[in-house]
Amino acid sequence: MEGKDEQRAGMLYGMGAYGMWGLVPLFWPLLKPSGAAEILAHRMVWSLAVVGAALFVLKRWAWIGELVRRPRKLALITAAAAVITVNWGLYIWAVNSGHVVEASLGYFINPLVTIAMGVLLLGERLRPAQWIAVATGCAAVLVLAIGYGRPPWISLVLAFSFATYGLAKKKVDMGGLESLAAETAVLFLPALGFLLWLGARGETTFTSGGGAGHGLLLASTGLVTAIPLIAFGAAAIRVPLSTLGLLQYLAPVFQFGLGVAYFHEEMPPERWAGFALVWLALMLLTWDALRTARRGRAEALRLAAAAAVTGATVPPTGSADTIAPATARSPADK
Repeated sequence: MEGKDEQRAGMLYGMGAYGMWGLVPLFWPLLKPSGAAEILAHRMVWSLAVVGAALFVLKRWAWIGELVRRPRKLALITAAAAVITVNWGLYIWAVNSGHVVEASLGYFINPLVTIAMGVLLLGERLRPAQWIAVATGCAAVLVLAIGYGRPPWISLVLAFSFATYGLAKKKVDMGGLESLAAETAVLFLPALGFLLWLGARGETTFTSGGGAGHGLLLASTGLVTAIPLIAFGAAAIRVPLSTLGLLQYLAPVFQFGLGVAYFHEEMPPERWAGFALVWLALMLLTWDALRTARRGRAEALRLAAAAAVTGATVPPTGSADTIAPATARSPADK
C-alpha cells in the first residue's frame, strides 16, 4: 500500500511540475512592460536566491567543493548555463510576442532533436521506428516552413538549445536542484550587472513599471523557476522514468492549447498538417519505446527465472523503465 501511495504522490508531483511548465505562458505577459531581457535577468537573479534558500534548508552544500575542483565539470555547467540562457530568453520573448504555438512546437520536437543529436554526436544507433519518426519530424518542419513562409526558427532554436542543454546536463550528472544552483550562480553576476546597468540608465521597470506589485511579480520569477523543478525532483524518485517521459508531453500540450484557445493565434490548415505530422512522430516514438521497455522487462524476468533454476548470476539488462526518446528531464527550461 505504501508503494502505491508513493507512486500516486509521484504522479501528482509530475503532473504538477509539467502542468506548471505548460501554464507558464499565462505568467510572462503579466510582467509587461518589462522586456524579455530584463525578465530573463530577474529570473536568473531571483532563482539563485530561491534555490540557495532551498539548499540551505536541506543542508546540501558538499557538491560545491567537488564542482570547483573539477574544471571540466565546471566548464560543462557554464556551457549549460549559456545554452539555457538562450532557451529561457527566446521562450519569454516568443510568449510575449504572440508566438506561443510556435514555442510549444519547439518542445514537441525536442525528443526528435535529442535523438538526432544522439546519432550525430554520440554515435547511437536507432531502431527502424525511430528512423521513421525522425524522418516524419523533418517532413513536419518542411510543411510548417511552407505554412509560415519561413523556417519555424523559434521552434528550432528552442528545440536545439534545450537538446544541447540536456546533453550538457547528462555529461555533468548532477541533481536538478544542485545543477540549477550552479547554473544560476554562473549567470548571477552578468544578470545583476545588466539590471544595475538598466537602473543607471533609468530603463528598469522593477520599480517604475507598475509599482510594488510589478516588482514583486519580477521577484516571483525565482519561485516560478524553482517550484516546478522541486516538484519534478519529488516525482523523479517516486515514479519510473517511462512515466515521466510520457508526462513531459503535458507541457507543450498545455502551451499549444493556450496558444490556440486563449491567445487566439492563427492555425491555418498547413500549420495543423505540420503539427499532425509531429504528433504522429511522437506517437510512433512512444509506441516503440513502450514496446522496447516491455520486451526488456520480459527478458529480465526470463533471465531471473533461468537464474533461479540454475543458480547463475543475472547479467544486467539496463532499465526497462526508460523511454529513450521521451527523455524526462527538468526543463528548468521553460
